Amino acid sequence: MASRPKSPGPPSARSDKEESFWDKIGTLGRKKRIKEVQEVQAEGRYAIDSPGNPNNPEIPPEDYALRDNEQRAIIQPQSLADPQVQELQQVLIDWINDELANQRIIVKNIEEDLYDGQVLHKLWESLTGRKLDVLEVTQSEEGQREKLAIVLNAVNHVLGFHHKIPKWSVESVHSKNMVAILHLLVALVRHFRAPIRLPENVFVTIVIAQKNGQVLSAQKYQEQITSQYDDVGMRCERDAFDTLFDCAPEKLAVVKKSLVTFVNKHLNKLNIEVANLSTDFKDGVYLCLLMGLLGGFFVPLYDFHLTPRDSDQMVHNVAFSFELMQDVGLPQPKARPEDIVNMDLKSTLRVLYNLFTKYRNLS
Repeated sequence: MASRPKSPGPPSARSDKEESFWDKIGTLGRKKRIKEVQEVQAEGRYAIDSPGNPNNPEIPPEDYALRDNEQRAIIQPQSLADPQVQELQQVLIDWINDELANQRIIVKNIEEDLYDGQVLHKLWESLTGRKLDVLEVTQSEEGQREKLAIVLNAVNHVLGFHHKIPKWSVESVHSKNMVAILHLLVALVRHFRAPIRLPENVFVTIVIAQKNGQVLSAQKYQEQITSQYDDVGMRCERDAFDTLFDCAPEKLAVVKKSLVTFVNKHLNKLNIEVANLSTDFKDGVYLCLLMGLLGGFFVPLYDFHLTPRDSDQMVHNVAFSFELMQDVGLPQPKARPEDIVNMDLKSTLRVLYNLFTKYRNLS
C-alpha cells in the first residue's frame, strides 16, 4: 500500500540524522536562554501584578538590565507623562532659566542638564550671592563627581541638612535620578522662597526592581514630590500675627510680654534672662537650650555652637532647634532658620508661640 504523500514543506539540506553534535548543543543553549528570559519576565509580571500592586508599572523586566543581587529604583514611565509632573518640571526649568538668565545658561532637560553639577553650581551662587571655590568646567566623570560633591555639600549646608539625610546624593544626581533632582530643586525653591507657584501634591510612582538569580521581583510605591504650601513666596496665608502687626499693635505688645515671661520662666533655671525677642534668639543658642528645658532632655553641646562665630553657625543652631521641636511632636516651623538669624520678629514670635501653646502649663 502506497503511503500518503506528506504536506509540502521547505526543502531540508540534510536529514535529522545528519545534524551535527555542535548544532544540537547550540539549539539546546538557545532554548535554555529563551526559557530563562521567559521565566524572568513571568516572575517580574507576577510581582508587579500581584495583589497589593493594582497598577501595572508596564516596564518590561528585561529593560531593568540588572545584575545578580542588584536592586534599582526606577520611575514608572507613566508618571513622567502625568500632566502635574510635566508642569512641575517646566516650572522648575523656567525658574532656573530666570535665575541664570544673566549668565546665558539655558536649561532644557532637568536630568541631562543638572547631573554634572555645573548648573547647580551656578544656581547656588545666584541664590546665595556667594562664590563657591570649585572648578568651573570638568570633563571627566571623576571630576564631575568631585565637583558635584562640593556643590551638594554647600547646598545641604544652606538647606540645614546637618543631621537629617537629604533625599538626594552625589550618586543619585549624577546617575540622572529624576526623583532625587526634583526633590533637590523643590527644596531650593521652598528655602529661598522663589516667586513661583509649584503644582501641589505631585506624586510619582517608583518601581523597586531586584534580581536574585533568575528571579526578578518588583515592588512599587508612591513618592510625594510636593505638598500643600503656606510658607513660601508663591502662597502666603495670613495668620493671627499678620493681623497683630497690621491692626493691633497694642495687643502685640501684650503677646510679646507673655512670651518673654514664658521663656524666662524656664531659661532662668540656667541663669539666662531674655529681654529682646528679636536679638536674643538670633544665634539659636537660647532656642536649643530652651528645647532641652521644655522637653526634659539634655542637648549635647557638640550638637550646636555655644558661641557661634558667624551667620552659618547661627543658621545651624536654629535649624537644629527646629529639628528638636519636630522630635517632640511639634509641626515643622513655618519660619526659615535664616528668618530668625535675620531678626525677623514675626517669625521669632511664631516659633516661640508654638512652644508656648504646647508647654504653657509646664512648671
